Amino acid sequence: MEPEKKVNFRQRWDKARATKTVVFWIVIGSIILTMIVGFNWGGWVTGGTAQRMAEATAQDAVVQRLAPICVVQFNQDLGKIQKLRELKAAKAYQRDDYVREQGWATMPGEDEPDRKVADACATQLMQISQ
Repeated sequence: MEPEKKVNFRQRWDKARATKTVVFWIVIGSIILTMIVGFNWGGWVTGGTAQRMAEATAQDAVVQRLAPICVVQFNQDLGKIQKLRELKAAKAYQRDDYVREQGWATMPGEDEPDRKVADACATQLMQISQ
């Protein structure tokens, strides 16, 4: 009887042959792992999520462009000094309502004031010193 020859790692590796089934499941696992990493940490999003993000960004951009118009409308108000005092005296959650009631957040050509514009306008008005 011959003594068993010790087989090293390289020899075992050379003999290894993956079957089609093993290769198939390795590919499937790699695809799934890539998707998990991509969506969780890679910043990938679905088309629906991208659409919602784009709409929110567009809405925010419009509000940021309209808020200065609201401030201009405030500056055209004859009683602006007293109204600014009243605005500053109001509680934080009431300020956007106050701006809407004064009509400053109603954009030219619109019938109703915009709540988000009123909120951004109130924030800008609070930074005005008397």
